[in-house]
Amino acid sequence: MPNIYFILFELIIYIQFILCLNHAIKHGTKNLLKFAFGILFGVMLELATIRQLNAYEYGRFLLMVLDVPLCIGVAWSCIIYAVMEFSDATSLPYFLRPVLDGLLALNIDLALDAVAIRFGFWDWGQGLEFQYFGVPYANFWAWFWVVFFFSLGYRWLARRTDWTGRWLSAPFAFIVGLAGVLGTNAFIVFVVPWNFVITVVFVTLSLALILVLLHRPKFNLLPVHPIAFWIPFLTHAYVLIAGAVSGIIFHPIALLAVGVVMLGISLFLHGRTTLRFLRMPEKDVDRYIIL
Repeated sequence: MPNIYFILFELIIYIQFILCLNHAIKHGTKNLLKFAFGILFGVMLELATIRQLNAYEYGRFLLMVLDVPLCIGVAWSCIIYAVMEFSDATSLPYFLRPVLDGLLALNIDLALDAVAIRFGFWDWGQGLEFQYFGVPYANFWAWFWVVFFFSLGYRWLARRTDWTGRWLSAPFAFIVGLAGVLGTNAFIVFVVPWNFVITVVFVTLSLALILVLLHRPKFNLLPVHPIAFWIPFLTHAYVLIAGAVSGIIFHPIALLAVGVVMLGISLFLHGRTTLRFLRMPEKDVDRYIIL
């Protein structure tokens, strides 16, 4: 019998898929292509990274693409779609929004990854005491760059009003994203000396956060569609509820603390702006659609 926690995890991701797909269909070809190419990107980056680094492997989910669960590719696309929806409603300069996108994705992974390996969703092969509760610190480096490069590639052309903006933004994001991920993977694994990896990861992510904060972004400049709230919230809720029911999140208890803190940050960032959107008269909503 399939593991119930695997099934529920897949179910949560496919619920996210429906939410994002519904939003994309309603908001134009450009959004639909971004979401579709995001799924392709998610699957391909996992297939390529596994073969490039041979650093982890996935458990057996119901729907697989070779050795990668289809739901993982879908999850990448949902995360990218949601964080870009949020960052496009902030006051950050356009060129800095990919940095915020990468940091927002880390809010999810800091809670998810250490719990996921205890469920057996994937395995880093280093034991549960290694670095961040069994997760290599380089994984957070990778998460940041995965989202950053796809967002950067997409935004490169997305502002154009001609056919290139509509039809080429998403495939260009796929190309830039895949090249960027493989390049940064190779850098952190094959170029950076082992004893400097943690320093490089910490300094890079810290500088990214400082860069965003220096611009004093207003996160509630415009109402944000609830999709930006539901994608991280569903994942955080799964981590906390499934982790508590199974008992996994209590070993060590720090996992519970991290999960609660990451959920709190997510609610702080997304809750107010989403409520503002929901309270708007329907006739005004279309004025705030960010394409």
